[in-house]
Amino acid sequence: MPIETTAAVVAEVPADAELLAIPYASDLAPAHDVELHLPVRDLLAHYEAKGEAGEIVEVPVAREGGVGRVLFYGVGDGKPAALRRAGAALARRAKGKDTLTVVPPDGEITAFAEAALLAAYTFRIGDAGRRAVARLVFAGADQAALERAEVTARAVALARDLANTPSSVKNPAWLAERAAETGLPVRVWDEEQLRAEGFGGILAVGQGSVSPPRLIQLSYTPEQPAERHVVLVGKGITFDSGGLSLKPTENMKTQKTDMAGGAVVIAVLRALAELKAPVRVTGLVAAAENMPSGTAQRPTDVITHYGGRTVEVLNTDAEGRLVLADALAYADAELDPDAVVDIATLTGAISVALGRSVGAVYASDDDLAGRLVAAGQASDDRLWRMPLIDEYAPALESSVADLANVEAGSRFGAGSITAALFLREFAGKRPWAHLDIAGVGRSTVDEGTLSKGATGFGVRVLLEWLTRG
Repeated sequence: MPIETTAAVVAEVPADAELLAIPYASDLAPAHDVELHLPVRDLLAHYEAKGEAGEIVEVPVAREGGVGRVLFYGVGDGKPAALRRAGAALARRAKGKDTLTVVPPDGEITAFAEAALLAAYTFRIGDAGRRAVARLVFAGADQAALERAEVTARAVALARDLANTPSSVKNPAWLAERAAETGLPVRVWDEEQLRAEGFGGILAVGQGSVSPPRLIQLSYTPEQPAERHVVLVGKGITFDSGGLSLKPTENMKTQKTDMAGGAVVIAVLRALAELKAPVRVTGLVAAAENMPSGTAQRPTDVITHYGGRTVEVLNTDAEGRLVLADALAYADAELDPDAVVDIATLTGAISVALGRSVGAVYASDDDLAGRLVAAGQASDDRLWRMPLIDEYAPALESSVADLANVEAGSRFGAGSITAALFLREFAGKRPWAHLDIAGVGRSTVDEGTLSKGATGFGVRVLLEWLTRG
């Protein structure tokens, strides 16, 4: 279900536009002359407009055969954050319309157009829901800037679509099929191949389900020789019941999106060629369905990960780190990357720490952490660096295995930090970062660029980092 709204550029503002959007700032001066029954500044002053980002004043105008509308929209200080608010507000006001013609604001048109496209996103099964505006026309906009906005918005929409798809439809094999549709080179390990090559974590998590697990590898190679190779690893739990450590009913209702990290990896890899990223990227999606059954793994089971590390499973609902550990160990041993970044809806604890607007980044390398944080600030997928506190490492000790997947008691707490410490054990000595997007991977509101359900968080920051940073 690709993003429905298309975008185009025209040289001039069409005189007969049925729905026309024109920006204005705090001085209430419109960026385009339009004939109204009153001077525009006086009209905006009448409505007590202030020019704030997201503010919209709607005015009816005469059009041949009927009535049109002009949407005067505030742009605030004109910085990217303000332009995103303005673009999102316009797209939401235009829902259900055929075409919105926009006189673009001065400044970062990519941020403005990207936000408008993302705010127009809808996910529907059948004809449910209100349709988005079908077409956005930008008068006099920079074509290259608009194209980047479209590529990014399509990638975010793909990640949202994959995560929003009901788990009655998607399973690990289905996710592998969607990866194959990217047109990139794809390798898929089925359950027999996973067993033969020692991917014990992915197998253990998936063994309780009738839908067997998969490891999915996608590859992007730029046209010119690349100076660096990055591996992206995504958690692909297509439904997470918690396994035998069963989740409460309410907590289970969002778990079709527990493969949001894997969806981000697939979407990013597909977009890289269109953006001509100068870096070679390998994507790994560790996909499984975590279900309770007579064949499911049990608390206190010991599993052997790729590379031979053993882990005592004390909580089967801490399954994301088990599948990621296999993929990280494989990336370190076989792919020889310059950097590894994993992304996952991993811990509820990070929602308590950072809420639903900022994602977490843990990193073994200061430069990598700094670049990701900067890319998050530029792209609006904001990240906050969290500490890897070595004094908490004893939380992962096991009396029967190399590691435990969770703390046995409550001496240390810090569930998101200890989860990151667990993953670090499998990432090797190369630069590594972990993005915990459990708080930001899902939205409970239709607001701004977000729609209820999957957010696609992570696509924009990774594309920004890989193409510009």
